[in-house]
Formats: sequence, structure tokens, C-alpha cells
Amino acid sequence: MIGRLQCVVVDCPDALELARFYQSVLGGELNRPDPRWALSDDWATLHTDSGLVLAFQGVDEYVPPRWPDPARPQHFHLDVDVPDLDRAQRQVLRLGATLLDDGGGTRGWRVYADPAGHPFCLVRG
Repeated sequence: MIGRLQCVVVDCPDALELARFYQSVLGGELNRPDPRWALSDDWATLHTDSGLVLAFQGVDEYVPPRWPDPARPQHFHLDVDVPDLDRAQRQVLRLGATLLDDGGGTRGWRVYADPAGHPFCLVRG
């Protein structure tokens, strides 16, 4: 092993706004003091209950990925395990997500874009 995963860093137009979106989806603590980095207007973090840390980095002239366009591919994506897809869909849409692929209504997952355009999936647990 060379190292351990410290956090997943996500480029976006507004770091705090996207961190708040994912806090609403995943829970956790926003901008917990951590000696590994300094918080700023362009850097926000979310320490999730599972131990994973997501970091959000504000980027000037941000260009979001486009699903499923290989010319503007996903920069990352998260799979979020949920017990009820329909209920979870209503919740993420209220938070500002956009439905990208409903899985034809028969698959156990659906693809969304977060408010900054990053794809993520809700997966029936």
C-alpha cells in the first residue's frame, strides 16, 4: 500500500453550497476543523458518519460533466444506497438535484445530477 484515501475532492462553482447539498443527502458534519487542510471560501468539507470525507473545491470557470457525453465525462460519481427509490428521489429533487436517467422504471438505480452537474446514483439497498 502506498497510502490511504484522505478525502474525495470535487470541483464545483460554489464549495459551501455543494457541501450543504451533500450534507442533506448523506448527513455528517460540515466544515469540521481538521489539521489536514484549511477551510476557506473556496474549500469546504463534509465528514460523513461512515468516515468518508468529501471535500469541495471552488473552481473559476467551472464546466460541469454532461451525462452520458464522453466529450464531457463524469469527473466522479457517488452511489448512495437507499431503502426507497421513490422517496429518495423526491428528497434529492427538492434539494436541487436533476433526474438524468430513471432506469426505465425497472432497474434498482437512478442517475441524477447534483446542483453543480456532477452525476450521482441512488441505488435501492
